[in-house]
Amino acid sequence: MKKILFCIKEYEYLADRVLAAGNYEKGELEISYFTDGERYQRIVSVVEGRDVVLLGGTVSDQATLELFDLASSLVSYGANSLTLVVPYYGYSTMERAVLPREVVTAKTRARLLSAIPRSHKGNKIYLFDLHSEGTQYYFEQELYPVHVYCKDIVIEAAKHYGGDNFVMASTDAGRAKWVESLANDMGVNAAFILKRRLKGDHTEVTAINADVAGKKVIIYDDMIRSGGSIINAAKTYSEAGAADIYVITTHGLFVNDGIEKLKSCGHIKKLICTDSHVNTQHIADEFVEVRSLANLIAESV
Repeated sequence: MKKILFCIKEYEYLADRVLAAGNYEKGELEISYFTDGERYQRIVSVVEGRDVVLLGGTVSDQATLELFDLASSLVSYGANSLTLVVPYYGYSTMERAVLPREVVTAKTRARLLSAIPRSHKGNKIYLFDLHSEGTQYYFEQELYPVHVYCKDIVIEAAKHYGGDNFVMASTDAGRAKWVESLANDMGVNAAFILKRRLKGDHTEVTAINADVAGKKVIIYDDMIRSGGSIINAAKTYSEAGAADIYVITTHGLFVNDGIEKLKSCGHIKKLICTDSHVNTQHIADEFVEVRSLANLIAESV
């Protein structure tokens, strides 16, 4: 029997693509809202004894609670197994406390999802290109985390735009290890920017570790919010003589007119992202190419 696939409201776009890519049955839900804003949900499809997949990113507090409510109810109504697919895990940069008494929201969200009742065959959660690999270990009890790397999608895009001779680059030394791994897989050089902190959030570039003059440079970062760090990196590589600069990211949030800022900075030729975040579904600009996670999800799950 096919696995049955459900999704939260904000991820219907990706669920349709996963259904087309894999061998799933579409799960039916009834969702409406009361006048006070409270959400009504009913699972229309029979799930007793079925292997259930639930797709939804924690892109907002509302989406997180919708995911939790549905997952808990699917188990309560007899799901044989439960697999959560979370393309984008929110609060991923709040994975540790830096200042005293900071709330480590990546951990508290993991604890919430870990409280979903256990299905007969157990629960799994699939997470994609986490900002910090340690986040997967915040999940507790019997929710088993699986960290899926989107490396193949990144490599395919990099080779498409970079050709045979390009440099794989990061925004700073913090992402250098992951970018170096990508570069090694493709047999190209890796570059990262060395910075020195001056005061507060102010930094200055002290060096670039690789020669980028006259070469295509492809910058990779796992997540772009407003694009500030990407713009600074692109400017630095451009001033070092890079010929063309492309940017690849897994999770494109693009808040505060992020796309327009990236486009108008004048240093970036093309931006490539996946459809892990709902914000990518409102883009209508040839500057941006959106590649789907659907096949990777279908293959992984």
